[in-house]
Amino acid sequence: MNSQWNGLLESHLDSGVMHDLMAFLQRRRRAGAVVYPPSGDIYAAFSCTPFEQVRAVILGQDPYHGAGQAHGLSFSVRSGIRMPPSLRNIYREISQDVGCAIPTDGCLQHWVRQGVFLLNAVLTVEEGKPGAHKACGWEHFTDVVIDLLNRRRHGLVFFLWGNAAQKKGRLIDRERHLVLEAAHPSPLSAYRGFFGCRHFSQCNQYLTGHGQLPITWSPT
Repeated sequence: MNSQWNGLLESHLDSGVMHDLMAFLQRRRRAGAVVYPPSGDIYAAFSCTPFEQVRAVILGQDPYHGAGQAHGLSFSVRSGIRMPPSLRNIYREISQDVGCAIPTDGCLQHWVRQGVFLLNAVLTVEEGKPGAHKACGWEHFTDVVIDLLNRRRHGLVFFLWGNAAQKKGRLIDRERHLVLEAAHPSPLSAYRGFFGCRHFSQCNQYLTGHGQLPITWSPT
């Protein structure tokens, strides 16, 4: 975890809630469960995007639950991994919104380098079991993270797609930040309000209106 984040979260990382959560993850692994992402990638979003460099937050639900997919950044997969349907739909909306070509690579590191914090509400999952670690403690941790960003930063853009992400909206002061809400980009819900949301252009309009550079959503 980046030193900025570590300093801000140190007391919570050492709390009983987090100790219980880590013990739970150890028990599941000892029982033979395959937990994603790998241990070294669980806090990848915090390592890649220092607190003071965050400009936008894209909040997912929990990591991908297929082999080789999750690497600690919401909606992203490593280069060379087949693109999941939710990410394909995100790229489709970006193409329609800002007019860029649809990428063939699912790694979103080019967003991260521009200050896009790719956070899941729950940071671990088990193979083939979406939602397996829901209500095990991660939601409390990510509440703390969102609260810190809300209180200590100004002029951020929060992308809240789907019910799990939108529950975090109660923690965000909409006088200080822009909150963009829509259906989740999964194939089950994308046609119920994600397609056509134009969140990517709205984000850039807000950033430029606050004296910041826009985010280049296309990798090229």
